[in-house]
Amino acid sequence: MVDDTRSTDLAEGPSGRRRSVGALRLMVIHEQGATTHPLPAAGSVTLGRASQADIVLDDSRVSRVHCSLFMGDSLTVTDMGSANGTRVRGRRLSPGETFALRPGDVIEVGDSSLVLQSPVDLAPSWRPSAEQSGPVTGMRAQVIVDDEVMRRLHDLLARVAQGVISVLLLGATGVGKEIFAEQLHRLSPRSAGPFLRLNCAALSESLLESELFGHERGAFTGAVQAKPGLLESAHGGTVFLDEVGELPPMIQVKLLRVIEERRVTRVGGLQPRAIDVRFVAATHRDLEDLIRRERFRQDLYFRLNGISLLIPPLRERPRELPALAALFAAESCARAGLGAAPALSSEALEALLAHPWPGNLRELRNVMERAVLLTDHGVIEPRHLGLDGAPTGTARPGDAPVADAGPRAEGSELERRRIIEALEQCAGNQTRTAEALGISRRTLVTRLTQFQIARPRKRGSDD
Repeated sequence: MVDDTRSTDLAEGPSGRRRSVGALRLMVIHEQGATTHPLPAAGSVTLGRASQADIVLDDSRVSRVHCSLFMGDSLTVTDMGSANGTRVRGRRLSPGETFALRPGDVIEVGDSSLVLQSPVDLAPSWRPSAEQSGPVTGMRAQVIVDDEVMRRLHDLLARVAQGVISVLLLGATGVGKEIFAEQLHRLSPRSAGPFLRLNCAALSESLLESELFGHERGAFTGAVQAKPGLLESAHGGTVFLDEVGELPPMIQVKLLRVIEERRVTRVGGLQPRAIDVRFVAATHRDLEDLIRRERFRQDLYFRLNGISLLIPPLRERPRELPALAALFAAESCARAGLGAAPALSSEALEALLAHPWPGNLRELRNVMERAVLLTDHGVIEPRHLGLDGAPTGTARPGDAPVADAGPRAEGSELERRRIIEALEQCAGNQTRTAEALGISRRTLVTRLTQFQIARPRKRGSDD
């Protein structure tokens, strides 16, 4: 990331005039990355593709002089008659229209996004306040932010949340992309509106089309009455497209049109309906590779990728492990009605820190749920975690017979049943079973052997 911030209190524009620099900064997010520009305490700044603009935007969809910002008693943006328009908070400005701004607003011009930053925004110390961390119906309310990298990521999330720019969440399976999406919605001006979760990999193409866009009466066999789609139901809120890389090609075409026009046409319908939703997408897939293989539309990628946030794996966030483990243990106890959560011994904490966590947060959650069930004296020990490569309580070759394994043998049987149930739910697909259990595929294969569970026959290229 290039930072153009000067250390002096004066900045020089392309015309050579010098202006006093105010507290605000403008982050310009574009395809090549992002740049930061100081803004004057008073006066105007022009933005556009022309070299004469105060801030030059290298974007083919931006006009030569696209818009201007005014700093003074009020903060405003004015569209300068641009060809492709200027959008603020989901509203497209008319040519010549002036719109009041506030720090944190995101201005969309062409394929670029402009984020107004204040000194508070720039400070890398943001944490959810007590009010922000309070109970939210149907959503997780507690977010752990104890790692410096994650603090910076949440700083950016808090700023981006104030606008309507589409956000693409990237990261391995189980890193917490849904948690980030929920937090973004909670911090946004849309927090009072609906938050729609949609797993793009879980629905067939025909069902996905009907569910997303709705249908009119008689559109297909069984459509006895009109039904609004999920996108209509999310009006005024946020739509979270999980596993967006799994969208079928035809749905990609229709979704692109919805994002561009902010209108949706029901299956079998003729009249489009206006919607006001913000799109947040997530994937563990390499979308650029899918684009090269012609399995994902490049134009849809650009629309969804207004700004992308790469969430690091759990192994790169060791400072968060103790708090996350304690949180998951408390949640497990609450669900099971077990009272206070057991404490982690120092040896158990060392085992957690030494583990590579291929399944990330999902694996940690499952490990703590198992440990809570297996501990019998209020303290979680390493043997309760089952992180040494063998399931807790499983005898190894050469071990002496155990007359009464107690809770450990009971825990092993519990894990064996969970694996069998997950295999049945995933129709024998080992990759999806591993993801559902929050473990790596290699660990699943090891567990199948140790528990003497017959491995399913290979089905396609996935297994």
